[in-house]
Amino acid sequence: MNSTTIDIAEVCTVLLPLLRQLHADIRSAVCAACASSQDLAAVAHDGPGDTIYAVDKVSENLLIAALTPIATRWPLRLVAEGLTDDTGEASLVLPRGTTKAPVLRIIVDPIDGTRGLMYQKRPAWILTGVALEGNVAPRLCDIFLAVQTELPLLKQYLTDQLWATRINETKQLFAERLNLITNATEPLAVSPSRAETLQHGFATVCRFFPGARDILGELDEHLMAEAMGPPQPGKALGFEDQYASTGGQVYELIMGHDRFIADLRPLVINAMEARGQPAPLCCHPYDICTALIAEAAGVVITDPQGNTLNPILDLHSDVAWVGYANKHLQALVAPALKAVLTRMNFSEKSDE
Repeated sequence: MNSTTIDIAEVCTVLLPLLRQLHADIRSAVCAACASSQDLAAVAHDGPGDTIYAVDKVSENLLIAALTPIATRWPLRLVAEGLTDDTGEASLVLPRGTTKAPVLRIIVDPIDGTRGLMYQKRPAWILTGVALEGNVAPRLCDIFLAVQTELPLLKQYLTDQLWATRINETKQLFAERLNLITNATEPLAVSPSRAETLQHGFATVCRFFPGARDILGELDEHLMAEAMGPPQPGKALGFEDQYASTGGQVYELIMGHDRFIADLRPLVINAMEARGQPAPLCCHPYDICTALIAEAAGVVITDPQGNTLNPILDLHSDVAWVGYANKHLQALVAPALKAVLTRMNFSEKSDE
């Protein structure tokens, strides 16, 4: 079997229920861990990549156990932070010990938004994307099935799940809301903002962590002045939301809560190095692996220059991305963003 002979519609039919159940199992396990007395903010591992906290370790065994049965039919490469094979490769081929080449790549972020969740400040998200594996490493645009599930706060009794498929270039979006008390589900209405300006809406340039906030803040001020005009005395024409979860930000765009989000952290790497400071923690492909869901909803996702966002589906690539709730906002903000990036001499290191 090779990836070119796989029926994507069949894979979606078989794999989607399994992934949704996996997400439900992870949600239950994480909620139970959050309700326990253990210190979920303890550092479990602090290697070269993102810090792994105790709460992040809850889902690791669930991932492998759930995906191994499907891997007996379609051998797969599982890409998730913290998983390595016997050679140290930053991915895991399932079933373990198979001699067959993987035909699927499943990229997972079991908890996107760990920091907000472990302190019970904000929901996190489980993110999963599925693409065909081949001789060339698949990229974001190769994902044909994406699922994201909300990891709720303990005081929260409603939780959302969204998924999308791309079969023969046709995108379909589905969403539902679960009541954790009654276990009842209902369809979830999805409606990105139709606004044609940023005024009186949420528009964010991400600057979650110390180290580059001044640079990103300056870029933000220039961009908002370009897109909305100068500030007015005693008025707040726009707002921002520093939601430290890429999946959560994508959700906010999909649901009509946010109009524009730009995560430009990779663009400040050169400036940080010039200061003698380390590169910032950036978005990675597993953080943005559910972009298909946003696109199926009508949200526009691009790179900072307005090109198709298409990073390799690995663990390490730094990803700069921009989300617009609709094409009108893209037409308004994208030229302003490009002008500001040029004026401030920003450039991104390529993963090519």
